[in-house]
Amino acid sequence: MHLSLTGHHVDITEAMRNYVTSKFERLERHFDNVTNVHVIMSVEKLRQKAEAKLHVNGADIFADCVMEDMYSAIDGLVDKLDRQVKKYKEKQTDHRNGPVPKTMESTEA
Repeated sequence: MHLSLTGHHVDITEAMRNYVTSKFERLERHFDNVTNVHVIMSVEKLRQKAEAKLHVNGADIFADCVMEDMYSAIDGLVDKLDRQVKKYKEKQTDHRNGPVPKTMESTEA
């Protein structure tokens, strides 16, 4: 997974970089096909915004979060991305071998 960080009106410190890296490792545990991640952190007056675009096989996933603290914005961002990645992963699984619908059982007998 290639992780790139960009800061708008904010200097990205080593502590921020390590925090983002550790949080995005959680996403990689859920879905290992994440190839590229671009994270943008910006500050406008009292709004701290973190947004990210994930490139997975076949799709791009985008999320953003606005909070008063950058670390809590990153936490909210990762939570949103985690839900979206799980949903995308569920869509990719093969559901054809599931149980036979009841309408087909009654017509066969």
